[in-house]
This record gives sequence, C-alpha cells and structure tokens, in this order.
Amino acid sequence: MKHNELRAIVHNTADSLASGLGFLIGYYKTDVFAEAARSEDGSITIDLLEGRVTRGTASKSLSEAIVLYKDALARLVTQAGGSPSDLREATVRYWSDAIERRFSITVEDANGRRTSTEFAGVPGRRPKVIDAQGRLRPMPSIR
Repeated sequence: MKHNELRAIVHNTADSLASGLGFLIGYYKTDVFAEAARSEDGSITIDLLEGRVTRGTASKSLSEAIVLYKDALARLVTQAGGSPSDLREATVRYWSDAIERRFSITVEDANGRRTSTEFAGVPGRRPKVIDAQGRLRPMPSIR
C-alpha cells in the first residue's frame, strides 16, 4: 500500500479521536485534549498499532477507546486493500497551544518510509506557512 494512503488512514483515525465523538468506533465520547492538558508535559502520545498511551496519562475511558481505535485502524487499512503489516509505526500526539487544538501523526510503512505531519483544529487540517516565494502553503511533512 502506498505511503500517502497509509498516512491518510492514520490521519482519519487520529481525527476521529480528536473529534471527541468517536463515530469510527461507534458513539464513544472522549476528550483527548483535556486529558493531554492534564498530563505532565501538556500532551498525550498514542501508539495506534499497539492501542496504548506511550506518553502522558489517560483515563480508563480513553484507554478503552484507544484499544477500539487500534481495531478500527486495522479495519480501515484492510478495507483500503492493504494489510495492517504495511504499517511499522502509527503514532499520534495531541496537545493544545494558545490558539487551537493540535495533533501530529507519525507514520512509517513496511518499506521504512517515515513522515510526521502536523494538523491544527478539529477537523484536523495542516497549518499554513509562508514559503520562500511568499506564498501561503500547507506546512510540509517532515521526512
């Protein structure tokens, strides 16, 4: 499966969790940003492949939802014609800044291609930056 397809699927999964409604896993209300704010460094990092929090603290309810998102991610990859083994890493970090809620995803595919992409707001969209020619463009992913 192509890397950008995997990245889109991981984004959609992370965005569903960010929404707080969890329609991807059935109606399951959570507030990942509030829980991130209560964590030690103001963020929470989730490994979507393992279905667990790797940094920060999560409530029992959020932890249960994360396990359901693990299964949802595998289902989405399979429905798109891939295999969960196409992903080596699928992590998402949630935090809030002074302006809005933010999250970043890191995706590594089975071929070793790895990218990190930041999103702002809910639904998540890439923040805009000014490029070298003075044009407003989406913030590039980090490879």
